[in-house]
Amino acid sequence: MRDCIYLDNNATTRIDEEVVATMLPYLTTYYGNPSSMHKFGGQVSKAVKTAREQVASLLGANDSEIVFTSCGTEGDNAAIKAALLAQPNKRHLITTQVEHPAVLNPFKQLEKQGYTVTYLSVNSQGQLDLDELQASLTGNTALVSLMYANNETGVVFPVEQIGQMVKEYGAIFHVDAVQAVGKIPLNMKNSTVDLLALSGHKIHGPKGIGALYVRRGTKFRPFLVGGHQERGRRGGTENVPGIVALGKAAELACQHLPNIDQERKLRDRLEEGILSTIPHTVVNGHPTQRLPNTSNIGFKYIEGEAILLYLDRQGICASSGSACTSGSLEPSHVLGAMGLPYSVLHGSIRFSLSRYTTSTEIDRVLEVLPGIIDRLRALSPFNSDEAEWLQEQEQAVLAK
Repeated sequence: MRDCIYLDNNATTRIDEEVVATMLPYLTTYYGNPSSMHKFGGQVSKAVKTAREQVASLLGANDSEIVFTSCGTEGDNAAIKAALLAQPNKRHLITTQVEHPAVLNPFKQLEKQGYTVTYLSVNSQGQLDLDELQASLTGNTALVSLMYANNETGVVFPVEQIGQMVKEYGAIFHVDAVQAVGKIPLNMKNSTVDLLALSGHKIHGPKGIGALYVRRGTKFRPFLVGGHQERGRRGGTENVPGIVALGKAAELACQHLPNIDQERKLRDRLEEGILSTIPHTVVNGHPTQRLPNTSNIGFKYIEGEAILLYLDRQGICASSGSACTSGSLEPSHVLGAMGLPYSVLHGSIRFSLSRYTTSTEIDRVLEVLPGIIDRLRALSPFNSDEAEWLQEQEQAVLAK
């Protein structure tokens, strides 16, 4: 599978060879503890400092505002916990219906602990209604937590506009930017965001490393309590190889950001090819306010899992939604929140590109996909939205 066409980069990315080369010496030669007083540990501490500066540069932040974590999920959980501990008397939280499980599931737990949670809705293009947010904010709101860009559709939320509204009520603003970092230019120095999470394996770094931006002056109590590491904000001996790798990945992401439009062009070419050759297909999400690498396409009247199986046989990797929910047979909660019909919900595929994606690979997808869809539709008993079974399933989804 070394020669597969990999279009599942919102799930994880290929590690850049430069990142691997930077990381390897810290698995073998430079294995000292960065907290040690001797020179052997001191040289490792310098490498951690450099990586912190590299991540800060990607975010447009100060290096003292960067806390290294194990992943995006830890960053999100740490931010949520810190925000609540900073305002123990406030019991209202706001998020959206289309968040990643790393945010949705902690909020569901908090509801059981007595917090009131508002789940903001989205329209058919995955966009928020800012009037609904305005009506939901109160003086009792402790935290507003939402994603910068959706992992399934790529829809980008107006984060800075939202942040200005949040600040009027004195709430803490947390953003899950796992999908946005490296694809959208960020400048935290001029941002309204208090806490922002990212993950290394989404920017061509390794799995098991991430970072949390904590705006200077934001009250923050650690999620992992232990030693003095990360200025007392995250206990545990530093994952030096991962940290060094994340730093290099961040540096390379900065270098590649000016060329991100190449991914957009290939994404648009893929969409235009599919829509022009395969009938009964739709692009899910806003046509322009999306990540440049992400395309979520609904193929009506067939199952997305069957499409993925046939694509896989051709050496093409895509997905039917978030990798963190792929074990579920339930339709995408993101597409469901958008109110899409059942015929689209179960036949939607996400293609997510990277800087390694080539025009030849896109051509290959466009070559084999029409035949796959034709074959599956020939086997499907449904050929219109009027099919009784489809209507029953759609009503079942709406009832949830």
